Amino acid sequence: MKVSQTLTENMLTVNMLLSVFLLPGALADYCGDVTPALRITTPNNIEALSGSCLQIPCTYDPKHNEYDSSKTIYGVWMKGGVNFGSNSSIVIFNSSGPVNTYSLNITGNLKEKNCTTLFPNLTTSHTDKYFFRVENGVYKASACADPLQITVRDYPRSPSINISGGDLKEHQSVTVTCSAFTPCPHSPPELTWNLQQDSLRQTEENTNGTFTTKIQENITLSDTHDGYNISCSARYPVIGGNKTSETEVTLNVSYAPRNTSASINPSGLVSAGSWVELSCSSRAKPPPSFTWFWNGTKVSEKQNYSFIVTKEGEFYCVAKNDLGNETSSRICVSIKDSPWSPSINVPSDLKEHQSVTVTCSAFTPCPQSPPELTWNLQQDSLRQTEKNTDGTFTTKIQENITLSDTHDGYNIRCSARYPVIGGNKTAETEVTLSVSYAPKNTSASISPSGLVSAGSWVELSCSSRAKPPPRFTWFRNSEHGAMNVSVGKVYSFNASEGGEYYCVATNDLGQQKSSVIHVNINEANRHFDTMGIAVGISVTVVLLVCLGVSFWCFQSKHSNLQKSQSQTGIEADAPMSEVNQTEGEVNYGEINFIKKTPETSLPPVQNSDQQEMVYAQVKVSTAENSSTQTAESPESLYAQVKKK
Repeated sequence: MKVSQTLTENMLTVNMLLSVFLLPGALADYCGDVTPALRITTPNNIEALSGSCLQIPCTYDPKHNEYDSSKTIYGVWMKGGVNFGSNSSIVIFNSSGPVNTYSLNITGNLKEKNCTTLFPNLTTSHTDKYFFRVENGVYKASACADPLQITVRDYPRSPSINISGGDLKEHQSVTVTCSAFTPCPHSPPELTWNLQQDSLRQTEENTNGTFTTKIQENITLSDTHDGYNISCSARYPVIGGNKTSETEVTLNVSYAPRNTSASINPSGLVSAGSWVELSCSSRAKPPPSFTWFWNGTKVSEKQNYSFIVTKEGEFYCVAKNDLGNETSSRICVSIKDSPWSPSINVPSDLKEHQSVTVTCSAFTPCPQSPPELTWNLQQDSLRQTEKNTDGTFTTKIQENITLSDTHDGYNIRCSARYPVIGGNKTAETEVTLSVSYAPKNTSASISPSGLVSAGSWVELSCSSRAKPPPRFTWFRNSEHGAMNVSVGKVYSFNASEGGEYYCVATNDLGQQKSSVIHVNINEANRHFDTMGIAVGISVTVVLLVCLGVSFWCFQSKHSNLQKSQSQTGIEADAPMSEVNQTEGEVNYGEINFIKKTPETSLPPVQNSDQQEMVYAQVKVSTAENSSTQTAESPESLYAQVKKK
């Protein structure tokens, strides 16, 4: 057995000596004059973070036929060199069990030539070169030609941000990736950035066996992304806490012209012959070129265009680069000191209940900057700018309304506010509606008001609101229906009896009836007036009868005296006392008065069964004794009047 082992080692030694001249100088430093009988595949340099772990991807390849995978295989890690014969302390791990200075763990399957190893809880003192060795029966070889440089850092390496697509342009869809080296895939870093926060984290194995953790986001670029800073941070879990690193990139996105605008100096309306400068500005990448147009004709290819104003017109500029172009708003150069007043169009001959369209329109020299129209009708009227047959433009607003009497005399106001450089200029116009309508609020009144006396004078008046002014007709209600009694606003008459009156106002659009007025006669006054007339007539008749009776009595008495004197021979101048001694005569006359029943019934003053006696005393005296008679003289005559 010893002889065989000695022969094998001698043969390995011979092979190494034969290959020494073929080794590079760096390999010769660790292998000496011996050809390596073991090669491993692992990163030449690998970084780790203090406080974290490190997984070393590793595979080995034995270069001698003495290797027998059926036998037990041990893996050995050495730090700082391969000559463990003179310095056994360089051996930090042996899978056979006697040595494990750094608590290493070979996670790979050595029988499958996988020597992947996990270094836990690294510190900066772990920084060094490491060598791997395989011991398999008589086969014992070190990978002296493949040292592994491990560098342990106190701070993590910054993550990297990668953007696909090369040169970035607007409208382009790109993938943005933030990735961080992951020395310990069992505890990958947590990645965050200022893009979408719910991006999925993935830990992937690289082609060399190491690992990378990343997040991704797809975005469609626009001009707003140009100059945008994308920042991404990686937070590594370590013993006792976390360690964080961050990186940032600025997007460089090309885009077509944006916010292209034109300006004029001086601003506002200009005078003919004055000097004007137009300026064009735009935001674009790469920077744009500029072209000026007047009424659609190219006049300049500079950013600023200066000229002397000779006529009115519309100017605009176009900014252009390789990605597109954009046109500015229009600038109207107008040789005028005040804006154009708008016009209000309303159909003629307006009538209530008629549906009409009211239009406010304003001349629009710059259709790209039309005037803003407002009025005191509905405020959300749609503004429209239309091209006229002569090529000019007009801006207008319209409103449909149904007319009523309340629209008559209504003032419609419309204002046009023209945008000019440096502000606005406004003009206004106004029209008054003239709307015809049927009579409204028709009413009737009486003067004097209240109860009226029979035979008194009454005036009825009719009023109404209408356009055109109405005609008035008066009617009186009777048992045969309404009777036309008068035409005109005022109706005056003597009130002989009560009644109901009303008026009707009429014009070409309709008519309206007033409320009814009741004319009431005061019946008490009518009764007293009738009684007064009857009594007056009665007294007058009585007086006339009394005078007639008195005269008759006087004539009769005078005739009797003359006869007596002639028979007795008494002288005419006999004493008056004798005459007075003659018994006086009293004559009564009876007169019956029958009251005539009036046309209108009045309440009787007294019961029809009673009679009122009226007496009239008539004194009759002769000429001879007229001076001496008294009221009690026997010559007094009485007339009895019976009033029925």
